[in-house]
Amino acid sequence: MTGEWRRPQNYTSGKYSSVYVLGVVLIRKPEHVFDRVREWQGLTGFVTPQRRTTAMPGATLGVVSGRRRQGKSFLLQALAEVTDGLYFAATEATEAESLRLFAEALTRFTRQAVEIPFRDWNDAIPYMFRAFRDRPAPLIIDEFPFLSRASPALPSIIQRELGPGGSGRESAARLILCGSAMSVMGGLLSGQAPLRGRAGLELMIHPFRYRDAAEFWGITDPRLAVLVHAIVGGTPAYRYEFTQGDAPEGLDDFDSWVVRTVLNPQMPLFREARYLLAEESEIRDPALYHSVLAAIASGNSTNGGIANYVGRRSDQITHPLTVLEDSALVRREPDLFRSGRARYRIVEPLITFYEAIMRRRWPELEIHRAETVWQAVRQTFFAQVVGPHFESLCRDFALDAGDSVFGEFPAEIGAGVVPDPANRARVEVDVVALAAQEPGRPRRILSLGEVKWGEVMSRHHLKRLARARELLGGKGYDTRDTVLACYGGSGFSDELSAAAGGDSRVALVGLERLYRP
Repeated sequence: MTGEWRRPQNYTSGKYSSVYVLGVVLIRKPEHVFDRVREWQGLTGFVTPQRRTTAMPGATLGVVSGRRRQGKSFLLQALAEVTDGLYFAATEATEAESLRLFAEALTRFTRQAVEIPFRDWNDAIPYMFRAFRDRPAPLIIDEFPFLSRASPALPSIIQRELGPGGSGRESAARLILCGSAMSVMGGLLSGQAPLRGRAGLELMIHPFRYRDAAEFWGITDPRLAVLVHAIVGGTPAYRYEFTQGDAPEGLDDFDSWVVRTVLNPQMPLFREARYLLAEESEIRDPALYHSVLAAIASGNSTNGGIANYVGRRSDQITHPLTVLEDSALVRREPDLFRSGRARYRIVEPLITFYEAIMRRRWPELEIHRAETVWQAVRQTFFAQVVGPHFESLCRDFALDAGDSVFGEFPAEIGAGVVPDPANRARVEVDVVALAAQEPGRPRRILSLGEVKWGEVMSRHHLKRLARARELLGGKGYDTRDTVLACYGGSGFSDELSAAAGGDSRVALVGLERLYRP
């Protein structure tokens, strides 16, 4: 049943409009919040009653995380505003100063001064929960890692107060802890951490998907959209705060845009990649980590290749790679056809751009020689940055559009290498779509795909995929309905287009199709 829902009198003051749908209160997302529909639904579902009742089950805990610049604070501030919640942004400070700032925030929110100063968080957390005894509204603590770093016992104190006999049992607070230090936030709910099993919400704020990013930047040309995304990705802050709202007007303006924004020492975007690494507290040897990232950006994506590039043994780079993974800066992607093999990929495009393009020419860029540097490295940008990035976008496309392209949605998307002993070669497959594993049956391969950014694709590329399909069929995979997909950033030959037109097991995906909703 759908209808208007009236909040209990003791709920909130009515700054927002809400709808009661099938037992769930839906709070309409503010118009100034772009996209983030699912994130908003998750947050509002967590902070509002989920049934027609005024009974409150006690305080609940939510954890929101994500890399910096993704709009977490913007989203949570909007949530606090429309639900009359408390938003407290922690700063790097001593425990004593943080307690004073927190007490001031509670005083402003409750309009009741804290009579006795908090001695420590053992005083502050119970007081906080009691202040929300009749308020089922969000209590948001942003940049929580700043607090836990100065007060390591804080997570344990929160856990105690949420547990039996704690002050949270008689509170209606919807406590949300948020932070950008991914290694810290990831550890809050893992292993033997005090708060493990306590959270009713675990929300990760990711960058915008590539289509959403193009819309956010106001870009309608798919080629330009790929080029811009290869540099700034889907990070919302880079659109306005870091570029002063400067977006390329078209393909002809792209080179000029790169020079006047990301390669301009006067713009915040210029040093952003360095700051992203420096902000991670677990990274204690920046030189080593930059070398590891430079290795990956240069195409050395295996453990051995990275170690060789850095000049270390393979076992000596295991820890740096783990830290980069925990920090959500690097992702380990397994080879879908070779067990135990994997490649590493940099998650943040701006870091790839920095390591492959900017770091090597940093002294020149600092003295405003961006035009000269860009002309010298432009082809490197297309080969080492855009090409691999386009491959990742095509894998995203395959994950989203699998039903229309392959006949069903894939269970797993990735890449893989197929050995070809007869020809003493191997076939690298850029986009692999696998169906779900069915017990007692061969694994079905929905699609094998090859990606080319800078060359027109021809029958030659289709033959390589057909050879991979034949080899995998011989290894026991089910390839009877496998679709061979060519993803072309520069188009397709007439011969290839003709072949695809008469074969349902051949798909051509160009830029227009990639960005078509």
